[in-house]
Amino acid sequence: MADQMEAVQLCMGAEVLGCARPIIAAPGASATELRFAAARLAECLADALRIAESRGGRPSYGSGDGGRTEPGDAGGT
Repeated sequence: MADQMEAVQLCMGAEVLGCARPIIAAPGASATELRFAAARLAECLADALRIAESRGGRPSYGSGDGGRTEPGDAGGT
């Protein structure tokens, strides 16, 4: 069941990416359109990271002290 759900989430991510690229590339895209695309992409990225973490494939970010931080967080790389 989990494998099926992961496959659906990854497929949806690919579809969202395919729809978002033209919006991002469009010179006349409105701020609302860009925010919507960014929000959907962020949701898909969160799903992909959750899948990678559950599979043990997510890279660990941190300062070497065993604490885990994300890129862009204070102390992250």
